[in-house]
Amino acid sequence: MKVYKLETVQHINASIEQCWDFFSSPKNLQTITLDSMSFEIQDFDGKRMYPGQIITYTLKPLLGIKINWMTIITVSQENEYFVDEQRFGPYALWHHKHFFEPTENGGTKMTDVVHYALPFGFLGRIANHFMVKNKLKDIFEYRKNKIEELFNLK
Repeated sequence: MKVYKLETVQHINASIEQCWDFFSSPKNLQTITLDSMSFEIQDFDGKRMYPGQIITYTLKPLLGIKINWMTIITVSQENEYFVDEQRFGPYALWHHKHFFEPTENGGTKMTDVVHYALPFGFLGRIANHFMVKNKLKDIFEYRKNKIEELFNLK
């Protein structure tokens, strides 16, 4: 299985606490996801993020095809980091780490590291080359722009 890595870094003009408050709420996922993906949370207990929390949702990531996705928060350290992993969904592997670090100017450095793999062996590698990696870059670019709008352009 070929595992791919996507890493992004963003500086946010907000405190660690403000960032954590926003990103630790699964309800805010929809706010930072492309509208064209038709992201909808299906089941979520309404609580702040904690290890073991399960979130299920539907979305249309490619070609308008609706998929079900279930993630679990595997680890979480308030104001520092959390990890979500796919339990069911389109990937053979999805492991997404989110790190938050204070900066000297009172802001926050947010780093995302995603390791992912696709099913179907050689066909999955072709799909990644032509579609998936570019779609993920688009998703994270949209997210970056949305976070700029929410936190940095005030």
